[in-house]
Amino acid sequence: MRVESTTTMSANPSFAMNLAGPADQQEQPESSVYEALLPLARARILELGCGRADATRAIAARHPEARITAMEVDEIQHQRNLANRDRPNVEYVEGGAQAIPVPDESFDVVLMLKSLHHVPTGELDDALAEIDRVLVPGGLAYLSEPVFAGAYNAIVRIFHDEERVRLAAFEAVRRAVASGRFELACERFFLAPVAFASFADFERRVIGVTHTQHRLTPQQLDATRTAFCKHLGPEGAAFRQPMRVDLLRKPASA
Repeated sequence: MRVESTTTMSANPSFAMNLAGPADQQEQPESSVYEALLPLARARILELGCGRADATRAIAARHPEARITAMEVDEIQHQRNLANRDRPNVEYVEGGAQAIPVPDESFDVVLMLKSLHHVPTGELDDALAEIDRVLVPGGLAYLSEPVFAGAYNAIVRIFHDEERVRLAAFEAVRRAVASGRFELACERFFLAPVAFASFADFERRVIGVTHTQHRLTPQQLDATRTAFCKHLGPEGAAFRQPMRVDLLRKPASA
């Protein structure tokens, strides 16, 4: 499947990275993007901030010879993940990206799917340094982040405005490339489909996540419900979330 708006470079620290993509982008599931960009078949893979580990388990099923370590900093979600025993090539570990408890050069691929901006802003550089440390020379870091735009974003920002932290995550990636720690292999933009069966489904999956304590006032809850229900139809609510992928390569030699 074709991915819109691709920019490539070799090792050019002065390359102008883009916070947001062009207006004309293609809708596609993120799995089609990372499957096209990454050599996953027999890779040693680390997913940081795996959440419910949906992507982890899908990759494990598609690539049974890959070995995947899935890390989650939220203790409640980590305990839930440990109950998933259906993929023998997955190991679940509790921890955050800023302190990865593995030896140097342990992984071929590092994945962060919409999770870099959840790292405390003062520890973003530490997280990228840790990713560098655990990657083999020539290894790849796939970092996807939501672009601060779109109808879905407008609903969530009523009670959880992530503009500042998403910008901080982008600037940290840009610093890591500018310093020569990583090469920017490519930058891609696409629209990820996001769907909910009902507002109750949205409450459970978004407002009720355990990694962030959302405490909505009655006014915020009413405003969120009103904004969400404008998109609600007989088959639920469907959104197209703008996404940016920065694919970083650890230099093969110092």
